[in-house]
Amino acid sequence: MEFRQSEKTDADDIRHLFVNVFSESESEEEGELVANLAYQLVAETEESDIFGFVAKEAGEIVGCITFSRLRFENGPNAFILSPVAIQTKRQGKGLGQQLIKFGIDRLKESGVELLVTYGDPRFYSKVGFIPVSVETIPAPLKLNQPEGWLGQSLVSDTIAPISGASSCVSALNKPELW
Repeated sequence: MEFRQSEKTDADDIRHLFVNVFSESESEEEGELVANLAYQLVAETEESDIFGFVAKEAGEIVGCITFSRLRFENGPNAFILSPVAIQTKRQGKGLGQQLIKFGIDRLKESGVELLVTYGDPRFYSKVGFIPVSVETIPAPLKLNQPEGWLGQSLVSDTIAPISGASSCVSALNKPELW
């Protein structure tokens, strides 16, 4: 298994992975929604505002994670982990955790101080994320499931509250994603 940073030339393969994974686990509509998000992040986001990583085996992308910049009026160098997809037949074997840990290590090396994600606390707690409130880390849009708002400091054992509003990259700035 090869882990590496994603490239713009991976955009179509990444979109295909997300369509398949989310169509199988959720619905075709959800598959298209998340696949379009993944594609837009990879293909259209400024390079300074994104870190994407893929897992490849036998020339095929079998996993993908994306971290995009999360800006605060008065806050740390932060990124949000979203979306994540692991090929359905490879789920439950630790590949997602390995890929996320690989990505987190690269972000630490790049001086990122804070990570957030919006997802299943049971899964993301395995890679160091803890539940946080929007009072501690403001979300850029209204959360439909606030219990899924999670954070991880890359520089401290605690997460200091952040004051002021937050904003995300344009591909993620859609209420239906939150």
